Amino acid sequence: MAWLQLHIPTTAEHAEAVEDAMLELGASAVSLVDGADQPLFEPPPGATPLWQETIVSALFPADADAQALIAALRQQLDPPPADYRFEQLVDQAWERAWMDEFNPMRFGERLWIVPSWADAPDPQAINLKLDPGLAFGTGTHETTALCLAWLDGADLGGTTVLDFGCGSGVLAIAALLLGAERAVAVDIDPQALLATRSNAELNGVSGRLECYLPQEMPGGVYDVVLANILAGPLVTLAPQLIGHCRPGGRIALSGILREQAENVMAAYRAEVTLAPLAVRGDWTRVDGIRKST
Repeated sequence: MAWLQLHIPTTAEHAEAVEDAMLELGASAVSLVDGADQPLFEPPPGATPLWQETIVSALFPADADAQALIAALRQQLDPPPADYRFEQLVDQAWERAWMDEFNPMRFGERLWIVPSWADAPDPQAINLKLDPGLAFGTGTHETTALCLAWLDGADLGGTTVLDFGCGSGVLAIAALLLGAERAVAVDIDPQALLATRSNAELNGVSGRLECYLPQEMPGGVYDVVLANILAGPLVTLAPQLIGHCRPGGRIALSGILREQAENVMAAYRAEVTLAPLAVRGDWTRVDGIRKST
């Protein structure tokens, strides 16, 4: 069937009220999306963060009275919507359309991220099967892409890897497919660990991957330490992350905006020989080798 879609820009504070009002008026579905290209990473357990500028979109039957909907929302909401936009949507296979937007992606020379419903463009390449899900990290964001490209160019044969802030587990799984012997994935969100285990099983590496909450992770050092989180936590966690990297081992950090890179580099420079900064869009990757002394 065809649909009438209503888009209302609002704030994180009022998004839930707008969503509830739309559902009360008979919306068949409501979605919330970023209204200002504001990334969100690694929320605390149980938290559901929203973008400061959020667009609430609702689907109504095509014959719904648009002006009556707006009039009702203006009565129910405080403040009333200051802006809105209607859109007529023709009937189509929505699930198929969504799937078509997520295509195989190449990182470096060997590594591809391939959704489960797509054929691998290069069957002889390293093909990581991954579908969009609840946990972050499909390779579409610059921060993940920076780390995947770094992994593709690294010699990981026989190494041990720590993926701190694993999200979907994409980095740990990529490392294993690229030759790492064992990986440990850590995240503050139990949902991320579930996603990581599921994706590891899908890619046939579950026997070489362990998942932990931070308070449960074992001690020890690793040949490679990965952390794709945010600049603030990377600075705070610098002693811990460096401590988990063996002398001579490699460390790669992402989730860092350009203007934040120097602060992150300063937190690691004393104990890590840093490579030149890698940049993709507004985002950067800091990586290097832990000093032996």
